[in-house]
Amino acid sequence: MSSRRDGQINAPLALKELNYAKKGIAMGLLAGITWGLDGVLMGLVLALLPVTGQTGMFLVPLVGGCLHDGFAAAWLFGRNVVSGKWRDYWRTLKTQPGKIVMAAALLGGPIGMGANLLAIYFAGASYAAAITAAYPALGAALGGIFLKEKVNVRVWCGIGLAVLGSFLVGYVPPDTGKYPDFYLGIGLSAVAALGWALEGVLATFGMDLVDSDIASGIRQCTSFAVYVLAIFPLLGSGSYTLLLALLTTSVAWYMAGIALVGAASFLFWYRAMNMTGVARAMGLNVTYALWSVFFSWLLNSLTITPGLLGGVVVISIGTVLTIGNPRNLVNLRSK
Repeated sequence: MSSRRDGQINAPLALKELNYAKKGIAMGLLAGITWGLDGVLMGLVLALLPVTGQTGMFLVPLVGGCLHDGFAAAWLFGRNVVSGKWRDYWRTLKTQPGKIVMAAALLGGPIGMGANLLAIYFAGASYAAAITAAYPALGAALGGIFLKEKVNVRVWCGIGLAVLGSFLVGYVPPDTGKYPDFYLGIGLSAVAALGWALEGVLATFGMDLVDSDIASGIRQCTSFAVYVLAIFPLLGSGSYTLLLALLTTSVAWYMAGIALVGAASFLFWYRAMNMTGVARAMGLNVTYALWSVFFSWLLNSLTITPGLLGGVVVISIGTVLTIGNPRNLVNLRSK
């Protein structure tokens, strides 16, 4: 009788946890969709900006990244004001976990996002997304090194597939007329993947004691501040001139709209990790590589070659294998 009563009591709790996990899966899918769209839209807007000289090729994407993260920080801060969490920004920054989140922001923002935008500019959004989709595989390897997480045979097989997929994508003959510096973009995509992998390791460690909404807001604020205070001085006064000039044009409105998509993606991503677990969330979020190809085809008339599509699929499969048993992505009752 006692066991039956316990089962009756636990059943509603188990159902509640299952529904909560399902909502987390929806968040993870939305994170992948919105991040894929964000990259394609950024590529379209960056193509509209004037480029003069060798310096301009690097200046325009980085200033674009600064605008993106600045507007995203504003959107996230506004949301946290509405939810009454804005006071937690300063409290969190004074703590050790908060500082770790800031370090993660540096790696994922100016380094990771900056390299990603440069990669989009030099190689196109679909190719950049396909290469950077390997970042969870790199994150698993780095987690094994720095967080002493066990890396089993399945994980290493997944990492191998992700690397193989990257080579498949890079081997596709590029449109050198449209992207004369294609292979530079491929290399920068690898830098972005490494930056995001390191961000994931540090952010996961820091968010043990930091609210995910605040962590995502701090991430974007830190990224914007580093762009303005550290990256731009290295690029010269032209970066500030271009930033101010863009703020007075319609490009600023485009960037604000795209940043709203990016901010939503970060919210979905952090919520998914909290609601359904890091492994499942990463397995869903990495589908942004596939969504990027879809949106590039829909909005930018991308020609989907067998090599490109095959590379993206192989990377995605490899990443899912790396971050968790594929059966666990659908078998929520086993959690």
